[in-house]
Amino acid sequence: MDKNGKIFIAGRGGQVGSAIERKFRKEGYENIIGLRSRELDMREQAAVREYFEQEKPEYVVLAAAKVGGIMANIQSPAEFLYDNLAIQNNIIECSRVYGVKKLLFLASSCIYPRLSPQPMKEEYLMDGKVEPTNEGYAIAKIAGLKLCEMYNRQYGTDYISVMPCNIYGYGDNFSPTRSHVVAALIRKVHDAKISGAKSIPMWGTGVARRELMFVDDLADACFYLFNTYSGNEFFNVGTGTDVSIKELVELIMDVEDYHAELEFDPSKPDGMPQKLMDVTKLAEAGWTAKTSLKEGLKKTYDYFLHEVLPKEQK
Repeated sequence: MDKNGKIFIAGRGGQVGSAIERKFRKEGYENIIGLRSRELDMREQAAVREYFEQEKPEYVVLAAAKVGGIMANIQSPAEFLYDNLAIQNNIIECSRVYGVKKLLFLASSCIYPRLSPQPMKEEYLMDGKVEPTNEGYAIAKIAGLKLCEMYNRQYGTDYISVMPCNIYGYGDNFSPTRSHVVAALIRKVHDAKISGAKSIPMWGTGVARRELMFVDDLADACFYLFNTYSGNEFFNVGTGTDVSIKELVELIMDVEDYHAELEFDPSKPDGMPQKLMDVTKLAEAGWTAKTSLKEGLKKTYDYFLHEVLPKEQK
């Protein structure tokens, strides 16, 4: 990969996109472009075509997506399906039309069947129904992965896909209603600590299990594969270990040095019972995650205290 080549990171301002940009810059890649969604609506085909016509990127990282936690996915399934399909279709097609040398697409572990055998191997994709609470998002991500695969077959493109597990860390969204699991729980425990609450209400049963990876590890894996792999297979990207939601909250309470009783509400959905990925293929390709969950949670809480809260309090 040419270090002077122009790299378009779609979703550059988001958590994953910004982490990938940090990694590329750390490795000496400086010719990086990308606009925020308010400057370039990637759902609009004409706008995306005009951007590619003007900028002519040589490499593309497709990290742009409409994302959210379980509540947001339940409330807005049509938006999660339509917006993500539109973004992916426009970026992937324009990459073909304007001769992009290589593209990396970020899918999601939620595209695996709800009752998939654990740990989930790449070959289990589309072997069953996806989790209903994030069906729109999952279907869009399956379509994006398959679009890359079929473009490679039909047009001879070099488009690769990765399947991250649940991501957390720097740049996370700590909104009470639209955040992912780690950020949401960090916020819950922090608010309980500030108020002195003796109990914390929790969705679901607490027994659902999740695999969690620090966002800078994902960026490192993406950079590694971008520079070492070309082909029509996709890779699970994760740690290969998981924790229950109850165990995760207890870890977060340890990190925040505040403990309260957890009040689980089984009338609320758990989502998939377990999402643990088999990362054998990625390990055999030469990459493994480096950041432990405890270390990553400490970094994320520190980011929340020193970067997120001060901005909220202005």
